Amino acid sequence: MRELTLRQVEVVRAVMIAGTIQGAADLLNVSAPGISRLIKHTESGLGIRLFERKAGIFVPATEAHAIFAMLEQVHRQMDNLNVAVSALQKGHRFTLSFASAPSIAQFIAARVIRGLRQRFPDLDIDLDILKIEETLDYLLLEKGEVVIMSSHLDNPGIQCTPIGEGRIVAIMPEGHVLAQKLAVSIHDLVQYPFIGVDPSDPYGQTLARPFDDAGLTPRHAMRGRFAQTIVSLVRHGLGVAVIDEFSVAEVYMAGLVRRPLVEPATITAWSVQKRGRQLSSFAEQTVTLFRRELGRARARERWDQPAD
Repeated sequence: MRELTLRQVEVVRAVMIAGTIQGAADLLNVSAPGISRLIKHTESGLGIRLFERKAGIFVPATEAHAIFAMLEQVHRQMDNLNVAVSALQKGHRFTLSFASAPSIAQFIAARVIRGLRQRFPDLDIDLDILKIEETLDYLLLEKGEVVIMSSHLDNPGIQCTPIGEGRIVAIMPEGHVLAQKLAVSIHDLVQYPFIGVDPSDPYGQTLARPFDDAGLTPRHAMRGRFAQTIVSLVRHGLGVAVIDEFSVAEVYMAGLVRRPLVEPATITAWSVQKRGRQLSSFAEQTVTLFRRELGRARARERWDQPAD
């Protein structure tokens, strides 16, 4: 053996500090015979004497003083390395940039960021809210690592992975006649002023699908571009709507009533990234947390009950 391993460096230094085999064993929380054998093996392999034994005390050999000085340097560098690793584990000096569709950002993204903050307390987080037409530039120009979307993107430079599925639900203002039902049909919804998203928009197409399947065309009293706008208009008593359940995933939403649709309809959430780009461990954890939180939202049955 001509080279020291990091384990040997650690043991030799412990003996130097403690002055005894037992003291070194206590420092490293290992058995004394194991320390003794490793010291003998190290000296034999190097062909030099590291310690002099004086009345049971291990004293650095005169010829090994230069080695022990360098061992201290190695130990300090290892300490610095461990500090750097610890900082990285907490997210120190790293900025995670990702984006989300508005429908997912309001409640689900906030829960994801809370989970990230608990695991990586020093991580800088840059969350963008994107329209679907902004996603390509965001990813291909590497402004961020990943986008959580409610629509699939068909582009050879982009990779889309489904990470969750949610229901399309009916929403109405408190006190509305439809709020007395346990479940609402799209045939009921088209009888009232309807608030929707332009069906030419990918998100709007998803929301319109249950009506299309039934051969119905709701007459829009008004339209909004984003889920938050639709929810706000309904809460203010301006009409009824259908929306993805992620957009109304809060426990309590004053002024709003949520009901499952009689006709089954779903929406898929996608993790979208630049094809071939390796995500950071922080971005991978973000996608994992989105998958978990989307699943939790899907599993909840928190529909407000009709008044007696």
